[in-house]
Amino acid sequence: MTPKILSKKIANLALSKKANDVLILDLRKLTDMADFFVVCSADSDVQVKAIADAIIDGMEDIGSPPWHQEGLTNRQWVLLDFVDVVVHIFHRDMRKFYGLEKLWGDAKIEEITDKPVPKKTTRKPRTSSKKK
Repeated sequence: MTPKILSKKIANLALSKKANDVLILDLRKLTDMADFFVVCSADSDVQVKAIADAIIDGMEDIGSPPWHQEGLTNRQWVLLDFVDVVVHIFHRDMRKFYGLEKLWGDAKIEEITDKPVPKKTTRKPRTSSKKK
């Protein structure tokens, strides 16, 4: 699985637990430490843990467990390291405080939502029913 696909899979796992403001930061042109960051936030420490558990379990199910994890006890900022993809799950207040997106402001940022993409509709031209 490529790092890009892995980051999208992780983002969708976060959304499955109602994570807020899910972003993927593309770091490939900026650093060698990771290819992507997945950043999201939660409204409570319980939700932070639920999001982390969903990501860990979902990735273990496909044979890609995290290489390293931090913050699961404190539940304010959980870091899950998948080597090429690093996940940051913040309690809402901590995310504002650290401003990770601003620190990596040169990264290409993709917002991930669970809202369906609107389908394009093709409309047939109206025919006039008026008789001349």
